[in-house]
Amino acid sequence: MKNIGFLLLVAGFLGGAYSTALDTEVTNWTLFVPAALAAIIGVMILKRQASGEATSEHVLTENRAELTDSLSKIVHNLDELIGAGDSISIDQLRDEIDERLRNDLRRFAEARESLIHLFSLQTYADIMSEFAAGERYVNRVWSASADGYNHEARTYLKKAVIQFREASQQLAAVARSD
Repeated sequence: MKNIGFLLLVAGFLGGAYSTALDTEVTNWTLFVPAALAAIIGVMILKRQASGEATSEHVLTENRAELTDSLSKIVHNLDELIGAGDSISIDQLRDEIDERLRNDLRRFAEARESLIHLFSLQTYADIMSEFAAGERYVNRVWSASADGYNHEARTYLKKAVIQFREASQQLAAVARSD
């Protein structure tokens, strides 16, 4: 079904482009309208297919585990970075962030849409608000580390862990009540 959707979408766009290229002054509507409809139907098929996949029980279960696991690893790794203190030099800090956090940040971001299907749009907004703030702080730590601002990097590392811990606690609370 997915291939049919892509085929209709491509054929629709190519047909629409062809119908408008025949004459620069006048559009051939008898060719353009069916091509546009084919493209629209292709998009609808692809969206329906994606929605069905996103709400499948297997995907939701897998993403629920990804969300919980990635957040707990982020909090754990941030706690380790804070605990290491000055034993990690300012120049090493950004490398440590890349090594310890980037994969889990990406995993959470890829699975985040399942929050809506598992819980609610409000839950998604609440958790993502905390997550996004934490991610911004991590990015700020990385930039401060690259620029050699040790105090700022250490300060925002502590702020980041607070945000991620809050997101993790909110996720755990809604998961328990579910």
